[in-house]
Amino acid sequence: MNIHEYQAKALLRSYGAPVSDGRAVLKAEEAKTAAGALDGPLWVVKAQI
Repeated sequence: MNIHEYQAKALLRSYGAPVSDGRAVLKAEEAKTAAGALDGPLWVVKAQI
């Protein structure tokens, strides 16, 4: 089976598994705003080029 990360997260959530929240941004400037909307003191950037 080959599924994308967003599909896997949706599947896990449907079974009640804890899944971290995420935000998609297109520009580096948007990352600061997106990080502010997430809980916690640390964030991870996952770049897909």
